[in-house]
This record gives sequence, C-alpha cells and structure tokens, in this order.
Amino acid sequence: MVNYRYLGNSGFKVSEITYGNWVTHASQVGNEAAIATVHKALDLGITSFDTADTYANTAAEVVLGEALKGLDRTDYEVFTKVYWPIGKKGPNDQGLSRKHIFDGIHGSLSRLGVDYVDLYQAHRYDYETPLEETMQAFADIVRQGKAMYIGVSEWTAEQLREGAALAKELKFPLVSNQPQYSALWRVIEGKVVPASEELGISQIVWSPMAQGVLSGKYLPGQPVPEGSRATDEKSGANFISRFMKDDVLTAVQNLKPIAEQAGLTLPQLSIAWVLQNPNVAAALVGASRPEQLEDSVKASGVVLDAEVLAAIDAALAPVAVTDVEQTYTVSPKGRPA
Repeated sequence: MVNYRYLGNSGFKVSEITYGNWVTHASQVGNEAAIATVHKALDLGITSFDTADTYANTAAEVVLGEALKGLDRTDYEVFTKVYWPIGKKGPNDQGLSRKHIFDGIHGSLSRLGVDYVDLYQAHRYDYETPLEETMQAFADIVRQGKAMYIGVSEWTAEQLREGAALAKELKFPLVSNQPQYSALWRVIEGKVVPASEELGISQIVWSPMAQGVLSGKYLPGQPVPEGSRATDEKSGANFISRFMKDDVLTAVQNLKPIAEQAGLTLPQLSIAWVLQNPNVAAALVGASRPEQLEDSVKASGVVLDAEVLAAIDAALAPVAVTDVEQTYTVSPKGRPA
C-alpha cells in the first residue's frame, strides 16, 4: 500500500503517490479507461487525486468527478487548480482575480460533484492581480468551507514568502507548492525548497519521470516510439523536447544498472528519487492504463541509500538542470490569451 505524508505544517495527510490526470482524462484516453484507472489507483492505496480546471478545458474534472461518484467523501482527497484560461476564455475567465477564483471554485465543485476540495491551488502566479486580492479570495473560500487548504504551483521563493505572510495574516493554511521536479530537473533545490522548509510548505511535484524520459524508453540515436508523449502535442511534447537530446538519453541509460542494483525499475527509481527529498510530500504520476500504476506504487516507502543516490547524481550530473533562475521563467508576466 501507499504511504502518507503531511502536507506542509498542517495536520492534513496525502498519499505520497498522487494520481494526476493532466493529458490523460478527456484527452489521451477514453472515459471508460480513465475511470478504470482511478478505481485501480484506489485499489492500490492511492487516495489523493490532482486535476485542474484547465485540463481538457474543464472536461478532465468532469471525468474525475464521474470516477469518484458514489464513493465515501472521506475515502479520498481531491486537489484542483485555478489560473489558466478556461471555458469561453473571456477577459475574466483567467488569472487570480477575486471574480475568477470564485467562478473557478464554483465551476470545479460542480464538475467534480463534491461540496469541497481538499486542496485548491493557484496554478501560476498572476502578475496582473494584486496578491492581496488573490489571497483574500482564497481566505474567503476556506472560511466558506469550499476548500480545506490552499496551495500554489510553480511560485518562486520570493512569491512563496509574500504569499505565506499574507496567508498568516489572513489566518488560512497555505500548505503546498506544485513544481516540476525530477532527477533531471532540479531547479527548485536552490531557493524554492529552502524557503518552503522555512515557511512550512511542502512540494507536490509533477513530472518525476521527466515526461517519461527517465523511464528509459527513449534511446539515443533512435526514433521515438509511436504513440509516445514525444510525438503527441496534446500530451506535452513541448515539455519533453528539452530532454530529447542524445547526451541526456545516454545518461538516462546509465541509470539502468543502478536501478537493477536497487531492485527497482527505472520509473520506480525516478519516483523514489524525488521522494527522498523530505520537503516533497507527494509525487504526481499519470497513467493511461490501470496496470501502469502497479509499477509506480512500488516506489512508495523505498529508501535509497547514500551509495545509490551518489551513483544517480554522478550519472546525471552532466545533463541535470539545476539553474535556480529557471524558477523565474514559469509564470507568464501577462495573462495568457
């Protein structure tokens, strides 16, 4: 079964393997397969589910809601997000204004078929809305019982500090950040993680397998497999392109004997690696088929010894991205059209 970790300094526990439905539900797979995968996740001990209103332009929330329908609300935790343009994508259908946040939570609750979400997250930082307005809206949503906890995604260390100060003043729990993090993409380690540790904020990390590159299925000098994420624009091909270089793919192949020595598959090794960071509360994993989750959950509870961690670092050091300045490039300076 899957282990649990506290989210930030709160008393709220989440499954350290969390199921995320970006690029799968209402997009990559049919609804029947998506619902079967959610039920498989529950059978395997995953009880935390992450989505966003922008995924498939709100349709992914609908599918997740259908999959969770009829279950005891205390048996699962559901996270969603607000920020990116959705629906008709009008002038107020985006960002972190008070209006869009309230429209967003009401829409998400309706699509998910729940009375509250466990975690409501700012999907990016909104440079065009005063932070005070955003945080006051989140505080009101918590007080109204529509969200239990508040999180953010891809905020810089400075933004986390400012947000945490306002959350403390407004007396609501800001407990998490959701950044990209893997053994190949380590940009949060320099500033974001130290600030989060100081503030009592956990990381819920996405792409622990670097968009599938750390699975080892992409080989240097070889065509990418048909139907893989690298060939599908809907499945984040633009995100994976940064890793699709022969030096990176060669370095990943060098992880195979390390994984074998540890008794793990490459996907298990990559998920276990992010979970060794004590500031990480959960690793987000996706799946287009139920059986894919059977491999992923075996990374829960794995402890990698110092020798294995050193070997991973040595194998990937020439290609791993560690530049903290990358954390300042994620949120658009203006609202996306």
